[in-house]
Amino acid sequence: MTFFSVFDVPVFWPILLVYWCMLLFMTMKQQIKHMIKHKYVPISWGKKQYGKKGGMDAGSAPIKDSK
Repeated sequence: MTFFSVFDVPVFWPILLVYWCMLLFMTMKQQIKHMIKHKYVPISWGKKQYGKKGGMDAGSAPIKDSK
């Protein structure tokens, strides 16, 4: 289509920027809804701790001395 001068139209860049932001917002909104629906959290802060707080972890066993 670039071979024809009919399709050579000037483009106002702020309109393209607004259009791109609108598409990004709409797409991310759908993706975030999908992640929330399936309980997917892409970012977690800190290490997840299991077991009782302050006590021994459920998965660890005490080390015994072999004498």
